[in-house]
Formats: sequence, C-alpha cells, structure tokens
Amino acid sequence: MKKLILGSSSVFRKALLEKLGLEFECDSPDIDETPLKNEHPRDMVARLALAKAQAIAKRQPQALIIASDQCATLDNKIIGKPGEHAAAVQQLQDASGRSVTFYTSLCLYNSQNDEYELCVEPFHVHFRELNDSQIENYLQREQPYNCAGSFKSEGLGISLFERLEGDDPNTLIGLPLIKLIRMLGKQGIDVI
Repeated sequence: MKKLILGSSSVFRKALLEKLGLEFECDSPDIDETPLKNEHPRDMVARLALAKAQAIAKRQPQALIIASDQCATLDNKIIGKPGEHAAAVQQLQDASGRSVTFYTSLCLYNSQNDEYELCVEPFHVHFRELNDSQIENYLQREQPYNCAGSFKSEGLGISLFERLEGDDPNTLIGLPLIKLIRMLGKQGIDVI
C-alpha cells in the first residue's frame, strides 16, 4: 500500500479519517487560500483541494494524498470563521430561520503518476428560529470561534438546527468519508 497522507492541519479532519482505521500521516500544505475574483464557492474549494494535494505531492512523491477544503455560504456569500464572540453572534443571527450551504471538496491525489479524483459535496444546514438568549447560551457553552458558521454540529450545535440535508454527515465536519472510501477503493485500498 502506498503511504497515505492527509493534507491538512485540521484536528477535525484528522479525527474523521481516524474513524476509518487506516494508517496515515498528516502534512500541512502551505498555499494561498485567497478566493479569486468572482469565483463561485464550489469552484474555489475544488481549486484549493487540488492545490493543497499538489503542494504536498512535491514533498511526497510516492503517496496517496487526501486533501480537502470547505466553505460555508449564506445567500451565495462565503461566511468564514468568526474568530471572536461578536462576529459569531452576528453569524448566528443572520442564519436564524435560514439555510447555510457548505461546500466541501475532496481530492485523492496519486503523487506517483499525478492522477487524481476530485469532487465537491454540498451540505445544507437549515437553522431553526433562534432568539438572542439561545445564541448567547450556545456561544458561551461551545465557543465555536474557529468554526465556519459559528457552530460545531458534532456538539451542542445540533440544537441550532431544524434539519440537515446531505449525503454524508461527515461532509459537514470537513471530510466526505463515503466518497473517500469509494476513491480509496479505486486505488486498491479497501477500508473493510
């Protein structure tokens, strides 16, 4: 089996990949993640996942590289990580009673032959109507300031939602495992 590399410094992606029980290493890509002018979020995450994989391939010439990128959108505008409390309050107020769409890209890159498979998975989070007290209580308890959209769906963030819509719940956290398992299978790696 080729060496498997997760091209990410995300603890969330690392934890997701660990669920599959595969041996892998982490290698953090160092690329410019600035969106291009008029670039659709779906196109941006696809471009960035491939760029991350290619950056790592230069250092890891005999590996299968898993790279991913994600962005959250509201009204087709990217909403990032809030970084601090006031921005998180605003993000959750804006999302209240509405839907946020996450685009999560996945690239499996074979650095031996420069071949890759790339996809983008959408995932829709439908928020229930939230009042200011609920938003404040949630943020005080979870402090999701390093998470796009200001929530952690794998924690108390689930209490913010009316419903979730997508093919794979792992996509929302940052790594579409169902698609990844299919891609790995095509490379001769059977998870089970």
